[in-house]
Amino acid sequence: MTLLHHHGDDDLAPDLVDLAVNVRDQRPPRWLLDAILDGAHRWGAYPDASRARRTIAEHHGLDEASVLPTAGGAEAFTLIARAVPGRRPVVVHPQFTEPEASMRAAGRPVEHVVLRDFILDPALVPDDADLVFVGNPTNPTGALHPASMLAALWRPGRTIVVDEAFMDFVPGEPESVLDSDMRDLLVVRSLTKMWSIAGLRAGWVAGDPSLISAMEAQQTHWSVSTPALTAMEATSTPAAAQEVREAAEVIGRHRDLLVRELARIGLPVAGSPKTPFVLVDTSAWTASGDAPDAVRLKLREAGFAARRGDTFRGLGPQWMRLAVRGEQITSALIAALEEIRS
Repeated sequence: MTLLHHHGDDDLAPDLVDLAVNVRDQRPPRWLLDAILDGAHRWGAYPDASRARRTIAEHHGLDEASVLPTAGGAEAFTLIARAVPGRRPVVVHPQFTEPEASMRAAGRPVEHVVLRDFILDPALVPDDADLVFVGNPTNPTGALHPASMLAALWRPGRTIVVDEAFMDFVPGEPESVLDSDMRDLLVVRSLTKMWSIAGLRAGWVAGDPSLISAMEAQQTHWSVSTPALTAMEATSTPAAAQEVREAAEVIGRHRDLLVRELARIGLPVAGSPKTPFVLVDTSAWTASGDAPDAVRLKLREAGFAARRGDTFRGLGPQWMRLAVRGEQITSALIAALEEIRS
């Protein structure tokens, strides 16, 4: 397995507290699970994505031709790599590794733009780059870029792909670029994190109808399962949107506590994260002669799985990503880190 295909679940083990994966809970809400199971009578038929597509479009105020349900965000990146043209693709890093992995699997090498201090600077992207990938908010940094900065990336003949897999963790989604006019733009969304259905593989992509059509032509027939489509419909309602807002606010409070406690013990968090995870620089705790990832490895010995940082371009082994959990787990984590420090 190449480093581009390393993800948080690769850092897990059965006896470890999971701080490596960013799924909100161990199972979906009861009402969502009931909705999925209530559709079991349709599982004997082949999937039909039309109703989910229409429901998503209506919920977000988009044209139906601008929406394509996918088997999670990962499939969307595979389809983009196969269908969306670009002679000079660029991936803005650090960010989720699947966009680059998908492009390389399609035989399309990409260039890298590594952000300084994780702040988006459109001037860093070459003027003739005609396919640009950027995360917002970004995995693993947690940075939320202003929509105005994303708009400044646009050039004639350039397609911009924005990974908004964690945008639903931002109350109100003020910097989302979902819009009724999405010319030369694609936005990738995931249901797996907020709704705790990573195993169901549910997501969608919205954007320029001509690009959506080209991606659909490359999509394997029936690639999105009926249970996943049911989940898309069930979560595209005002009630579900309200639950998302409330969950995002709770996670925000838990994240603020984690950031404060890490700062108190001398482990700085990158920037001002708006995600259900934080990126931590452990270099201040690395003693002379220790491996750069010694803190993460010692934390693992103490029973906590953290996501390694060195598989993200632009980061090194001194970085680790920690999922935001409740107060009890945060207290246990801080106690373990203080024990490591002593």
